[in-house]
Amino acid sequence: MSSPPPPPALVALPSNLVPAPWSPEWLNKADNAWQLTAATLVGLQSVPGLIILYGGAVKKKWAVNSAFMALYAFAMVLVCWVLWGYRLSFGEKLIPIWGRIDAAVMQKYLFEKAFLGMFPNATMVFFQFVFAAITLILIAGAVLGRMNFYAWMLFVPLWLTFSYTFGAFTIWSTNGWLALMGIIDYSGGYVIHLSSGVAGFTAAFWVGPRLTKDRERFPPNNIILMLAGAGLLWMGWSGFNGGDPYSAGLDASLAVLNTHVCAATSLLTWLILDVVFFKKASVIGAVQGMITGLVCITPAAGTSSSCNPCSNVNHSSNLVYKVWVQPSPYFYK
Repeated sequence: MSSPPPPPALVALPSNLVPAPWSPEWLNKADNAWQLTAATLVGLQSVPGLIILYGGAVKKKWAVNSAFMALYAFAMVLVCWVLWGYRLSFGEKLIPIWGRIDAAVMQKYLFEKAFLGMFPNATMVFFQFVFAAITLILIAGAVLGRMNFYAWMLFVPLWLTFSYTFGAFTIWSTNGWLALMGIIDYSGGYVIHLSSGVAGFTAAFWVGPRLTKDRERFPPNNIILMLAGAGLLWMGWSGFNGGDPYSAGLDASLAVLNTHVCAATSLLTWLILDVVFFKKASVIGAVQGMITGLVCITPAAGTSSSCNPCSNVNHSSNLVYKVWVQPSPYFYK
């Protein structure tokens, strides 16, 4: 009678997969790499994306000040974010709409597993920071040429602390009041775009209008720079929506594809409306259409697919948005 075959020899794991203090078992290196890449793409939307978009879109006399407002906001938000903003937004619950204040700078905390995903807190802190930063920079777009720079310096940390952190904790934190109720904001439709839109509208109202001579004619000082900034904004949205599944998986792929299809469709829709109503294609109109599409898809970028029956609601809402919101400048000018 033949003896049983010997057990297969154990093969050692490659050195890059062996658990170590700098590579714990819970860490997924691919997810961590994608998350850092996505965060960097979102950061590039602000610096230099919105810096050169704002600098090119406004009058020449406001160009440097407008770009500087965006640069300052990016730096100030980062410092505030690691000192108290992140833990207010994603830390332990203090009240149903706000976290417990604490810093996110200690090595022990930064090397622990994040509350979602298979990567460390250090990655999550950076990823969430770029979203907080672009929210403030979007608000700046409403007050370019209106607001004193020193007032803006004070506004940025105050609004981050007493407005953004509430929305982020309530909707995005796993302990947030609306999150526990089942509210889903895939990538910032409420936390970023709605909050910055309302804040920008309110700030513009209270700051007041520009001078009459500035409102009568407002030509961009450098359209090429504006297009370059818009291009960075568009491409950076791959990280904006693609990074929110917190993994380099199918959902990220779907979100990125949906993002670019919606942006292109929206740009072309606005361009066609320009030609139909004004008999002339407009570069500024195309940029407006592109941004409209990017904002429109953000709240559900990773949940929309023609293969998913539930996505019909999202497709319908996009259609309504394009038909109603985009033509509004032509009907209500």
